[in-house]
Amino acid sequence: MNPLLELLQPYPFERLRTLLAATTPPAHLRHIPLSIGEPKHAPPAFVADALVRALGESLGSYPVALGLPALREAIARWLERRFALPPGTIRADDMVLPVNGTREALFSFVQAVIDAGTVAARTRPLVLMPNPFYQIYEGAALLAGAEPHFLNCTADTGYLPDLDAVDEPTWARCQVLFLCTPGNPTGAVMPVSYLRRALELSARYGFIIASDECYSELYHDESAPPPGLLQAAFAAGNETFERCVVFHSLSKRSSVPGLRSGFVAGDAACMTRYRLYRTYHGCAVPLHTQLASIPAWNDELHVVANRQLYREKFARVTPVIAQALQQEPAIPAGGFYLWLQVGDDEAFTRELFAQQHVTVLPGTYLARDTARGNPGRGRVRISLVASAADCDEAARRIAGFAAARAGS
Repeated sequence: MNPLLELLQPYPFERLRTLLAATTPPAHLRHIPLSIGEPKHAPPAFVADALVRALGESLGSYPVALGLPALREAIARWLERRFALPPGTIRADDMVLPVNGTREALFSFVQAVIDAGTVAARTRPLVLMPNPFYQIYEGAALLAGAEPHFLNCTADTGYLPDLDAVDEPTWARCQVLFLCTPGNPTGAVMPVSYLRRALELSARYGFIIASDECYSELYHDESAPPPGLLQAAFAAGNETFERCVVFHSLSKRSSVPGLRSGFVAGDAACMTRYRLYRTYHGCAVPLHTQLASIPAWNDELHVVANRQLYREKFARVTPVIAQALQQEPAIPAGGFYLWLQVGDDEAFTRELFAQQHVTVLPGTYLARDTARGNPGRGRVRISLVASAADCDEAARRIAGFAAARAGS
């Protein structure tokens, strides 16, 4: 067996199941799960209709790794519209690759680009990533033979990795820098100035920037969509997006997590090598998925409506929970998570489940210990993915739980 598998830590939701295994919640209260970032809004009917139509014409053919030209064209044009890039900037033939959701792509991309044979084992290549983080970043780095290096995201740093606190030897060993904007779980958005600083460091040290932008279409201010890495690169004069790769998905944007449809786009040289890897990896996106994805990328009305649903939930839920926990209400700039201070995050999660049958996720499960501490300790992540009614009910239960806890 691959000895690198021994380096992997249990996935957050495995740890959560273990934490709650011996706990019996109240039988009279219906379970409200707010731990997993799985969108529950109704998917657009036209996507489901397109999927049904496509089944009849796609089941008799193998998909190819490159993807359908029509889908790659739809994605390329969407990137240009969304990130204010001139028409023709994104070449559909060699800059775009459809994938089975960003999780699969984030993992496989690192396997394709890490060169673990260029340095001695005691100085393995580094993959830098935010802390807390999406756990795939760490697993991808370890199984590629690299070493994860964690950049703490705290209130003091605006919940963004402090790039200027990284020393030169660390940058010299870095082969991939993971960014996530808006952040998971903090919701922090990276401004163009921040992205341009990352680009300057990439140009100096030669590492690839892998920007996870799967929450980019969920933001609070309709007049201020989060900028993206390709947008910042083009504005900085990097018009071929050298060493820049972005990851997007329909899961959050269109509330279709079961479709497993996303894409990777950017530097044509990186994309060519990544396409070669995926050809052998055998993970081409099914044709019916691709055909259903085309109208989803071509339509924005359903995305605007989706954002409005999240805004309404944040507006109703955040003040209730924040007051109960004696915190200032803080609606994140992007995403659909609340990242709240609760004291002992494991105890809070376990007791909330035991008393109110509401599931949240301890922050320590999303972060790692570093010399500067664990930035997830003492926090929980609450996913506002359930219906508005369920989110309201969960907020009331959490408020009641917090009040009782404070009085005990």
